[in-house]
Amino acid sequence: MSASRYTFWVLIAVVAIAGLSQGLSIPLLAVLLEREGVSSVMNGLNAAALYIGMVLISPFLEIPLRRFGYLKTIVFGLSLLTVATALIPMFSHLAVWFVLRLLMGIGDSSLHYSSQMWVTKIAAPENRGRDLSLYGLAYGVGFSAGPLGLNLLPFGLWVPFGTLLVLYALAFVLLGRMKNEFPDAIEQTEKKENKYAAVLRLGWLALIPSFLYGFMETSLNGSFPVYALRTGLSIEWVSIILPSFVVGSIILQMPLGTLSDRIGRKRVMTACALTGGIAFFLFPLSGENVWLMMLLLAIAGAAVGSFYSLGLAFAADILPASMVPTAGIVAGINFGVASILAPNVNGFLMEVWEPWTIFWLMGAFLFVFAAACLAVQRGRTRMDQVSAPVQKQG
Repeated sequence: MSASRYTFWVLIAVVAIAGLSQGLSIPLLAVLLEREGVSSVMNGLNAAALYIGMVLISPFLEIPLRRFGYLKTIVFGLSLLTVATALIPMFSHLAVWFVLRLLMGIGDSSLHYSSQMWVTKIAAPENRGRDLSLYGLAYGVGFSAGPLGLNLLPFGLWVPFGTLLVLYALAFVLLGRMKNEFPDAIEQTEKKENKYAAVLRLGWLALIPSFLYGFMETSLNGSFPVYALRTGLSIEWVSIILPSFVVGSIILQMPLGTLSDRIGRKRVMTACALTGGIAFFLFPLSGENVWLMMLLLAIAGAAVGSFYSLGLAFAADILPASMVPTAGIVAGINFGVASILAPNVNGFLMEVWEPWTIFWLMGAFLFVFAAACLAVQRGRTRMDQVSAPVQKQG
């Protein structure tokens, strides 16, 4: 096995652990706050701390990445996650949890940004969609398994948190055997002060999926547990229903990534956005039928669960290699902003309107994105010319 493939597979394992951590911690803390009688609005505000941390750190991550390399930035992020996870069960004050979740957001964003950029760098252009989809698949597998950790709560508050700490220790062991690498240097002809404007001008469509994925993921994992408990579903059912979205994405993650290598990212994302939007709009019809809930969330997950990785692959297709880390920064900010908005918007909707409107909102976002893809697709733009590298080589 080559050194780059070894690095790739270690990153896949580490991101699976990070996915499980996030998949467990978000609904776990939401359930604990709901049991304490905290309102859905305050619950949402507390959950938003994770994503506020992501947004605060994202604009600055490119600096340590270029100075210290991928590996050291990942280790920094994992260290913050470990410390915050160990401290959370020691306190029960909302303000303390807010700060600790803020630190978790900083750590999580550091880890994911560095690992995504590393995978993007070592992936061959003709297999970029496949490799990034495998990265997303690993995250999805961990994330979908995360809510199952809610069933550890009866054994004690420390048990789910202790499980996460053991997994972090395993990640540190895996990372300790890797060799550090650095991103491509920015070309002297590029104006540093204009790099964000250039990324937005050239790759705006490729950066929307990160916002959509952040909104959907946080809506389901941060708001759905509260929605479910208020509609009479048990914690056990929540732990089973929640993973169905990610399980759906797991099923099609690799096929969609490979298909996007062949026919273009934009065509794949357009079809997926339409399918996911329909599934979310139909969700209110499920009523209290948990099996129909699971089916519709699985369909939505299969369609749009790979949006982040497809968007990042699309950005890598249409931007110079030296600008991809900047695109990753913007994507991370988009994800964080959406994740901050989601629990607060959804909490407000559940307080003043019908709870199921949170699913219609997600569906509407997807339909708007599909319309934008179709509008861009009318002309043979630069994005069209490079979004299907394998097809053009063949």
